[in-house]
Amino acid sequence: MEPFVTVITPTHNLIENNLADDFNLLVKLLDLQTYPNIEHLVIDNMSNDGTIEMLKSYKNLGFFNFYSERDTGKFNAYNKGIMRAKGKYVTFLSCDDFIHDITSIYDIVNLMEANNADFSFAPAYCRHPDGFVFLFAPAMHTAFQVLPCARQAMFFKKSMLEKEGFFDEKFKLLADYDLIVRIILKKYNPVYFDTNYVTYKLGEKVQQNTQKSEAETKAIYNKNYRTMYPLNDEILTRMAQTSEFPQPLLEKLSAYFPEEDKELFFERCAQIHQLRVQAVQNSRQ
Repeated sequence: MEPFVTVITPTHNLIENNLADDFNLLVKLLDLQTYPNIEHLVIDNMSNDGTIEMLKSYKNLGFFNFYSERDTGKFNAYNKGIMRAKGKYVTFLSCDDFIHDITSIYDIVNLMEANNADFSFAPAYCRHPDGFVFLFAPAMHTAFQVLPCARQAMFFKKSMLEKEGFFDEKFKLLADYDLIVRIILKKYNPVYFDTNYVTYKLGEKVQQNTQKSEAETKAIYNKNYRTMYPLNDEILTRMAQTSEFPQPLLEKLSAYFPEEDKELFFERCAQIHQLRVQAVQNSRQ
């Protein structure tokens, strides 16, 4: 029997926020998936605009279930979903994301099973709030500096998430990045799925809260790297603003990639640093 997959989606007042059509597309495309063992678990934050009645109507699909209770944010909802999930594998989609490839879950599960993978990652289409779409191609060699791939294009083994203590909820914007850093540092087994199967909307909260985003980035670096290199606020600020990492720290981080990838690791890190320096300079002109 094929293992279960749980898709977790947080919701809040979909109708009031004009997200009902987006959510309907997400659900309908999941219903078309060729993989037989999927549950869609919706964690609703006490909606009061008719969303609950809409969610009740979806339960007739059979693979859909929801819980409505107060939460403290997206990652709190994800953690509640993980604890309730019956899937061996878990993926996280917001209410305005969707999986456009109807055979992808079948293919991803087969790939993860064949490779005994703890998590998978893949390219994804990203819908920018300004109206254009771009391809977010994974760049795992820069994972210790910046988000290396879209969280929406990842599947996680539930047992790994439980072992690692779920998402760290003190990070309201970037808990998914913290999780990715942690599982790479713990050397869990990844597998690359070389197909663009998901479309997601770029989170506007990160863009709109640059100071909070930078503060969380610094805290994530300090949490995960402080035992490798002595960090202070000045160093952490340079790391967060322009990906300028101390060379001794990069040397230690390079050990988490195969020996034959070390040169590529340093090359990619230097490229990210230069790109971000240029971006800062452009923003000041």
